[in-house]
Amino acid sequence: MRIALGVVLVLLGMLGFLPIVGFWMIPLGLLVLSVDSWRVRRMRRRLEVWYGRRKEAKAAQKAKAASETETA
Repeated sequence: MRIALGVVLVLLGMLGFLPIVGFWMIPLGLLVLSVDSWRVRRMRRRLEVWYGRRKEAKAAQKAKAASETETA
């Protein structure tokens, strides 16, 4: 049932230019599919790791800029 729901959400999300359905349905469908599909789950985990590293790098960069302004 979840696989069918995920596929339907992704397919309807591709018709996002129509009223009611939208492009927001694509990531939701992929999230639902990631519960049962190892391929989609792997893609989701890679995205999570990439986003986490990016967030950490930005935080470190922000902290470095803040420490530089304090010493100046």
